[in-house]
Amino acid sequence: MSFQLIDGKLVAKAIKDGLKPRIKALKDKGIVPGLAAVLVGDDPASATYVNSKAKACQKLGIYSEVIRKEASITQKELAEIIKTLNENTNIHGILVQSPLPKHIDELAITLIINPEKDVDGFHPFNVGMMFLGRETLLPCTPHGILNLLEYYNINPDGKEVVVVGRSNIVGKPVASLLTQKSKMGNATVTIAHSHTKNLPLITQRADILIVAIGKPEVITSNMVKEGAIIIDVGVNRVDDENAKKGYRLVGDVDFEDCKNKASYITPVPGGVGPMTIAMLMTNTVIAAENSWEQTG
Repeated sequence: MSFQLIDGKLVAKAIKDGLKPRIKALKDKGIVPGLAAVLVGDDPASATYVNSKAKACQKLGIYSEVIRKEASITQKELAEIIKTLNENTNIHGILVQSPLPKHIDELAITLIINPEKDVDGFHPFNVGMMFLGRETLLPCTPHGILNLLEYYNINPDGKEVVVVGRSNIVGKPVASLLTQKSKMGNATVTIAHSHTKNLPLITQRADILIVAIGKPEVITSNMVKEGAIIIDVGVNRVDDENAKKGYRLVGDVDFEDCKNKASYITPVPGGVGPMTIAMLMTNTVIAAENSWEQTG
């Protein structure tokens, strides 16, 4: 069957364009939305991601600050940086790039971030509010997935959704959002994971299949129902001597194998990835607007 590509770059651009008048309105009030990213260590993927966030801020006119620290930084030193950012009225959003060095307690650092500045949506306060269905700063990738579905007029209401992956960053929150009594909710959701038995029998039921398991091309066409909507969150680097860089990026779904069985499918790259950054920009603007409402 013919499939439609879900273009994350297109949707992300539309979202960022929609932020521009809101940013202008804030600047007219003397507020420049500000985002601070803390990068610890020299992980290349993390550095690339943080740089992408900084570029997105620059294009939108959002103030961006990147704080780079050696992997040897202590827990106490990192905590003090977060506390200083909490008190900085020019910074409305704070993110600490994962992964952190093993000697740093990531949850303890997250707990220090002011929930009103937690633009990653990882603070337990924001996670709790999300599960309660209350307005809060939502985790960027799950919220981005919902925006992709909405843009393409894919209504989850009553559909069977299978989420492959149970991380706190993607799997659990996207499952929660899709089950809520909301415009982009009311789905019946199954979470599958590395201990799921007979995984193909589970994924074959899915009207919407969301894959975030972190294994290259693990989902093949025999695991997918005809006409399924496939959202591939994975980004994996695989060696390819024919590629210019010696590697290529692939998702958790075998795109070539599955595309002709799907009605809609996201590519990798260019699918979910751009949405994560777009939603981070959205959260930063929301945090700045909330700050104005409290102090303006």
